[in-house]
Amino acid sequence: MSDTAQPVQTARGTAATAAPENTSGRPKQRDAFFDNAKYLAIVLVAMGHAWEPLRSDSRAVTALYTLVYAFHMPAFIIISGYFSRSFDASPAKIKRLVTGVVVPYVVFETAYTLFTRWSDGVPDRPISLLDPLYLTWFLAALFIWRLTTPLWRCVRWPLPVALAVAALATLSPSIGDDLDLQRTLQFLPYFVLGLCLRPEHFSLVRTWRVRLLAVPVIAGALVFSYWAVPRMDYAWFFHRDAAEHFGVPAWYGPLMTLALFGCSLVLVACFLSWVPGRRMWFTALGAGTLYGYLLHGFVVQAGNHFDWAGHRWPHTPLGAIAVTLVAGAVVTVLCTAPVRRVFRCVMEPRMEWAFRRTSPVTGSTTAQARR
Repeated sequence: MSDTAQPVQTARGTAATAAPENTSGRPKQRDAFFDNAKYLAIVLVAMGHAWEPLRSDSRAVTALYTLVYAFHMPAFIIISGYFSRSFDASPAKIKRLVTGVVVPYVVFETAYTLFTRWSDGVPDRPISLLDPLYLTWFLAALFIWRLTTPLWRCVRWPLPVALAVAALATLSPSIGDDLDLQRTLQFLPYFVLGLCLRPEHFSLVRTWRVRLLAVPVIAGALVFSYWAVPRMDYAWFFHRDAAEHFGVPAWYGPLMTLALFGCSLVLVACFLSWVPGRRMWFTALGAGTLYGYLLHGFVVQAGNHFDWAGHRWPHTPLGAIAVTLVAGAVVTVLCTAPVRRVFRCVMEPRMEWAFRRTSPVTGSTTAQARR
């Protein structure tokens, strides 16, 4: 969901290895494939949230919910890691991290706390910047992941190490809720994988052979999800609890870490294989997925307050389809340019007053450049 600078896409849909420094002042050309992927993934996020109140009455909805949760956040996180490869903790990159991640986190953590005092009927809910509320966990996690990027670029075997960290997290129920660290650590391998990927890897999953193979794989995964509904706790895909929470032996944690990672990677590859590489009517919306992600939560919370799911019609097949379409339409509107213009002051603040001037060439502060 991060709107970091993206490499230029070639005619065949593959990105150049490194985009040249933009010194013309014109906006950098965006990669349509990744914008399309981000938009389609955020639509699935919104649909998943809309399905939550319908799960108890429909095995089919629960199966779809499980399938989507198996890959939509891993896909987002992998893409976020991919576009974090250039993060080097330079002043310019730190400034962007603060304005694009830290400030939105503080603003929306506060806003969600105040809003849910009304929607959840908890008037004394405290504002806590250390305990991410609702959707803000992703911003807290992205802040930590991106800060550790230089470390992962130095490690000889970054992905195995990240998987080991995630596995150990499942054995540690005492980690606590500070910055949602349990979820941050368990999702870490997907971010590290994104750091390790190159344009040719994305080209590989977009061949016609992979696209054809994705059809039976997704169909089989859906059938398996339907079968697993009464047999497996889909909360494993949330990656926010240790194994102890599920009432299973501790060794299940590392085993499920590897199993879920493999499962999610296959489904992410299937998802990406069908993402269009050319510009579509929704491509421009891919630049606003963080807006859609953070803002649609208010719609969800308001809907829960008015108990829309308490009516019988949404629990019918036609009702569930209508709810799905409405969720997709709402998040689409929230990704549009007019909405982004309204909220840009808190989502992408310039904040020049808060930082020292940096050299456009080296990224160092003006004082450092003069030395």
